[in-house]
Amino acid sequence: MPSMERESHRIVIAGASSLLGAELKSLLEESKFAGWDFRLLDEEDAAGTLTEAGGEATVIQPVEEGSFDKARFVFFTGSAAFTKANLSAAKHEPGKIIDLSGALACEGEAIAWFPKLDELRGTEFSPGAATYVVPSAAGTAATALTLVLLRCDVRKIAFQWFQPVSEVGRPGIEELESQTGQLLSFQSVGQPVFDAQVAFNMLDAYGAESGHKLETVRERVRAEVQACLAPSGVVPSVQVIHAPVFYGTMFSAYAELDPGAEGGRIAKACADAGFALTAHGEAGPSNVSAAGEKTIQLAQPNADPVHRGTWWFWGAADNIGLPAWNAVKLAERLA
Repeated sequence: MPSMERESHRIVIAGASSLLGAELKSLLEESKFAGWDFRLLDEEDAAGTLTEAGGEATVIQPVEEGSFDKARFVFFTGSAAFTKANLSAAKHEPGKIIDLSGALACEGEAIAWFPKLDELRGTEFSPGAATYVVPSAAGTAATALTLVLLRCDVRKIAFQWFQPVSEVGRPGIEELESQTGQLLSFQSVGQPVFDAQVAFNMLDAYGAESGHKLETVRERVRAEVQACLAPSGVVPSVQVIHAPVFYGTMFSAYAELDPGAEGGRIAKACADAGFALTAHGEAGPSNVSAAGEKTIQLAQPNADPVHRGTWWFWGAADNIGLPAWNAVKLAERLA
């Protein structure tokens, strides 16, 4: 007899007012889950927001007793703190929990997943787990490229990520927009979100009074990569830099490979792993070219002319769309 979990057609999106939550809902409504019962939850200050689900008006609700009742899937798309505060209540139901907030990347019981991960690691998919982690775009790309380069005898690899303001949500977007206008009008800039000038500026840290820390982002990406790689022997170094753009994350990666590594072989391995490589002679990817794409874009591998065996990689991904798309693909595998 089918269990309640298998019979239920309820999906809970906890963190529904976030950019990631809104993107996830939109993709779910275009997938095999169209027509399911969507329950939208978020923190108290977002509760009461009018939105729509399944073509009908609905209101985002606060988390209350019974909010996760009969959920087949619970997606956490808000802050890590919000996820941790409500994880216990979600676990009381037999449905699957899929975390996109980064809160559970270090949890031993949570299974990290994105398309191609099991193939790259040579492992089997685990459909019986209760909790899954879908890494950020940064964590996904760093893991995938590291696993690819392990096949090319990588000895050392380092990533530098350029983070857009959309990673902190609509307030970050609004602050960059307002600062841009203020600077162009020769006005002093407001800094309530970042406590720093983020327009026309690159930073390795936000201001001391900001509630958002690039150090926390670095820790999240490192945790995601370690959770995905397991004992691979090579753990990449990770740095995160603020870039004054609204959407899309870009990265530069440096890798020391076997001196006999050949560019064509490296490029083929990257393509086989799911990267979308630009053609020879074409401009490399950017945050603009990555917008709306469901794959990670990568320029052709570039050999360092000074140090034999050293290669440079340049890539970009949709920081909102990619993890949301991967979460939908995971739910479809589990349904």
